[in-house]
Amino acid sequence: MNSASVSKPVFRSPDGLPTDICIFTITSEPRKDTKNKSLPERKLKILLIQRDPNSDRFPGYWAFPGGFSNEHETLDACAERELREETHILNENVHIEQLKAYYTPGRDPGGWIPTVAYYALVNEKSLSGFKADDDAVDARLFTVEEALSMKLAFDHNKILEDALKRIQEKMLQTNIAKEFLPEEFTLSELLQVIETVVPTYTVDRSNFEKKLVGTKTRKGIIEVARDSQDRIKYSNEYSQNKAKLYRFTDYVPFLTIY
Repeated sequence: MNSASVSKPVFRSPDGLPTDICIFTITSEPRKDTKNKSLPERKLKILLIQRDPNSDRFPGYWAFPGGFSNEHETLDACAERELREETHILNENVHIEQLKAYYTPGRDPGGWIPTVAYYALVNEKSLSGFKADDDAVDARLFTVEEALSMKLAFDHNKILEDALKRIQEKMLQTNIAKEFLPEEFTLSELLQVIETVVPTYTVDRSNFEKKLVGTKTRKGIIEVARDSQDRIKYSNEYSQNKAKLYRFTDYVPFLTIY
């Protein structure tokens, strides 16, 4: 048969690979069950957008922000652009990392289209002005538990499970807790952030400071905050008694199994 006579299906593949971004934040609200000073109630939440109900793929479903990369941009640049366009937050305030690629056949009814997922850690103050982009009808924060119980678009349930596991590992192995904290914080605030992301985490509170603060022979990931006269800084915002303030150092521990 003449190859020229073979008809080819009319199909135009997407111009670039898509990215999807799992945006995590920790919200804090004053406790209503006490009149005494106490730490706020903190919850780990995920930002989801609601797809157009007239879409031919998962109409009305909740999903992660994302979209196709342009011809002349990297995947990282695509993820950062989509993050900015979909949420209207500034990228310089965001910790964003690539998670992995997802390419299970059937994940997208539009065809065999893989995606590269990213996760972002955003301080709640940077999310104060987020809103849905033109191709979405709503944007909202859900607790991670709520999001996991929902039927999300595409394979976003699986991506969320993987992203949550990754940030829980990172929370116990790196200094990413700083993304959810002010520049200066108390040990109680730091511990609460860790426990919010990793509910199963337990620690001997009496040794918590010793593990993190440096000594003469070991660099620490946090240090006591001091004023311009080298005096230790304190806060009583969340407690009746003054508590030391700390800040993260530039030290990132290197972990090894050996």
